[in-house]
Amino acid sequence: MWRKRAVGWLIVSFMILCFLMGRLIQLQLVSTDHFTGREINLLEASVRQRSQEMIIDAGRGNFLDRSGNPMTFENKSVLILFPFLAKMEWDIKKISEITGASEYSLRHSVENAKEPFAFGTPEPIQLSFDQMEDINALKIPGVFAVEKKYRRSEKPAAQLIGITGQNQNVLNERYPDKDLSSDTMIGITGMEKSFDEFLLPEGASKLVYHVDGTGGPLFGIDVKYVEPANPFYPVNIKTTLDYDLQMMAEKLADQHGIKKGGVVLLDIETNSVLAMVSRPSINKDNPFDEESRGTVNHMIKQQIMGSVFKTVVAAAAIDHGLDDPQRQFDCSRKINGEPDLKYQHGMLNFNDSFARSCNNTFASIAKELKDINPDLLEEYAEKLSLIGPVSWQGDIYHFNDFKQLQDEEKGRVFLSEDAKKDSNFAGLTGIGQHEVRATPLAVANMMATIARGGEKEMVRVASEIEYRNSSSLIEFKKQKLGDIIAPFTAMKLQRLLREVVINEEGTGRWFKELPYETAGKSGTAETGIMADGKQLHNKWFAGYFPYKNPKYALVAVNLEVTEDTGGVNPLFADIVKEIYNNNHKKENPPSDSADS
Repeated sequence: MWRKRAVGWLIVSFMILCFLMGRLIQLQLVSTDHFTGREINLLEASVRQRSQEMIIDAGRGNFLDRSGNPMTFENKSVLILFPFLAKMEWDIKKISEITGASEYSLRHSVENAKEPFAFGTPEPIQLSFDQMEDINALKIPGVFAVEKKYRRSEKPAAQLIGITGQNQNVLNERYPDKDLSSDTMIGITGMEKSFDEFLLPEGASKLVYHVDGTGGPLFGIDVKYVEPANPFYPVNIKTTLDYDLQMMAEKLADQHGIKKGGVVLLDIETNSVLAMVSRPSINKDNPFDEESRGTVNHMIKQQIMGSVFKTVVAAAAIDHGLDDPQRQFDCSRKINGEPDLKYQHGMLNFNDSFARSCNNTFASIAKELKDINPDLLEEYAEKLSLIGPVSWQGDIYHFNDFKQLQDEEKGRVFLSEDAKKDSNFAGLTGIGQHEVRATPLAVANMMATIARGGEKEMVRVASEIEYRNSSSLIEFKKQKLGDIIAPFTAMKLQRLLREVVINEEGTGRWFKELPYETAGKSGTAETGIMADGKQLHNKWFAGYFPYKNPKYALVAVNLEVTEDTGGVNPLFADIVKEIYNNNHKKENPPSDSADS
């Protein structure tokens, strides 16, 4: 009996031994870089256990403004100290004299450190060039003065540029053929997502110190500097953003109380984004907070646009002879023919109807256009770029149909063929209601298209991708965008948009005294959303300036606000004034004077 038990125990022991051996083989040889469902890299983990390191630059590519200045990060000259200094004698007095920090604070910081750190963290002291030179000349092991890359605490154009994060599942799904570390940062939203494959790190730049199990030196006290072997990486994405204009637009949007909405500012000559603001802001503590939805870029999401769409109706009317200046429209009535108790404009011609934004006029014309051809409103919305996408896309490098803004939504006019042929729906569509939607970016592009005389182009948010040494890898050249309106039509639209501002009763008369002559169109759209018994509206003003020599297209929009509050005219006006003042300063810099 005891022999059977002994054999049984031997078999069980042998099975346990085989299991342990198999597990050891898995850990040491098989699953070293993808252990368990969490894809843990055991080799990386073991190296981290045997070393202390200070990351100087994680290696992910960067975003620059149009002048080449960093948008998402800044380099700081800092003092790096390693914990092993606590166990050795080092010239702490000399470091104190150079930096101005007390010997006590230096010693106390090192003694309480478990890993390398920038002295003064979380707000490290910043060193001058001479201080860095003096510190490194001492050649003290574990003491370094370096340029370390820090993410900006306040990142401009946060929704446009986007955010990064660590997600092993997304990493594996997106790059199944790449051997990437489990802690690789990837783009989750915005341009970080669109340009992610270009921005992936080739490796980090870091200071590394190898330690034993007690934290003591493994190979002496030599700290090594490690950087990627490829000198051309990381690459930089050179955006079209103007840093100063971006910060100005963000400041003004907040000052004018934009809770949901934002600003789009285009350079008309290059058809590129100079500034883009979306509110609400991103919640730093919880970026994907469902309540605030701060990561959503509302400037590339379709919105109800209201009377701004009358620009499209006007273009179609001009081309089909429905803009007769002698014809009169009853602008004291609603689109259903009932008396309008709110607006009593009387009888107006086509031009005055556009300036005062008469609903009855454009509902009537939209119905007439429907009778000519039910597809006309969609055709002209596309010619004026409202049916997107409008951001730059094309074939580059080894990417087919690369999109600079992957999350941009398309605009629309109708959702069904039946709606096109219905007179009531056509009337509502003519005033920008019913199913009409467009992104603020597309509306800005419409204004730029009209200002250029009908030439329609893709909108760029990046001009090129640069290697680390600033040489060009990929250039995003100007690119045409489909069918266009005739120059004659564009010229008549220009006059209509200017009339909105200079007409004594025009909806844009607030901008008559601006330093730049401005043309544009207002919009107040019913959203169907109720709050405290009141319907919420989208408030718009879209235009361009200067009128005679157009340089800028600008859209300001405040979403889901009550009709009697939340206008965007003051915001639009203040941005125009700031741009004028900044340009005036550049053109007329103060002259140096000396006492005689």
